[in-house]
Amino acid sequence: MVCALAAAVCFGTATVWQAVATREAAAAEPGGGEAALLLRAVRRWRYVAGLGLDGLGFVFQVLALRSVPIYAVGAALAASLAVTAVVAARMLRVRLSRTEWAAVAVVCAGLAMLGLASGAEGSRTGSDALRWAVLGAAVAILLLGLCGGRLPERGRALTLGLGAGFGFGVVEVGVRLIDSLRPASLFGNPASYGLLLGGGAAFLLLTSAIQRGSVTAATAGMVIGETVGPAAVGVVWLGDRTREGLGWLAVLGFAVAVVGALALARFGEAPEGDTSASPSPQ
Repeated sequence: MVCALAAAVCFGTATVWQAVATREAAAAEPGGGEAALLLRAVRRWRYVAGLGLDGLGFVFQVLALRSVPIYAVGAALAASLAVTAVVAARMLRVRLSRTEWAAVAVVCAGLAMLGLASGAEGSRTGSDALRWAVLGAAVAILLLGLCGGRLPERGRALTLGLGAGFGFGVVEVGVRLIDSLRPASLFGNPASYGLLLGGGAAFLLLTSAIQRGSVTAATAGMVIGETVGPAAVGVVWLGDRTREGLGWLAVLGFAVAVVGALALARFGEAPEGDTSASPSPQ
């Protein structure tokens, strides 16, 4: 659980650092398209540090998924929105309303309940059918992205965000279905390809959703997609359980953490701060 929380801190902080670097690059050299802006941003240490935090967060996520149930890890990763909100309030001088501060507290309370109630990861390794299903789900997510991109603007962001959440969920389940890192086993496991395809599809769909629609709608869809489905797979097919007699607390904690994260959905991409003030030096 500590690794899951560390992953949330890494992902949430990386979002803000990358946002700061992008805005500094845009202010220093205005003009050009998105590709030019990205090239200017990657020359700034905050952006590179953010990428490093993303990589470190993924390592923590994998370690967590090998130790605790998927439902606990998924809820903790959704809590990265609370980290982004708090860090954005400091670095980007974004004002959080009382409701948003309450949502941060709600997320923390939900995670505390999950930490108390969650048991060890399930002992089942998953069937070959489930491994192929993970790969099939990754392909379906790509098709969902193609179809979702043609929807009207109102539903496009939510659909693409939901697809991105499913993609991240495929990564969570795929990690649990990889039981050996030996090359022969790794390359012969359909879940390995599903993990790579699902992660890539999730990144592309979320980027498209944020660029072409509401950040809040996209992030809300992502939170739902990456928590509910993978949690169900972990419980039904991989044997994830709670501590004896604390199933009710795990369900309550999961629901509370997800609802709190949804209340912070606008922080799916670090929000605009006060444009008249430069970010605090860090």
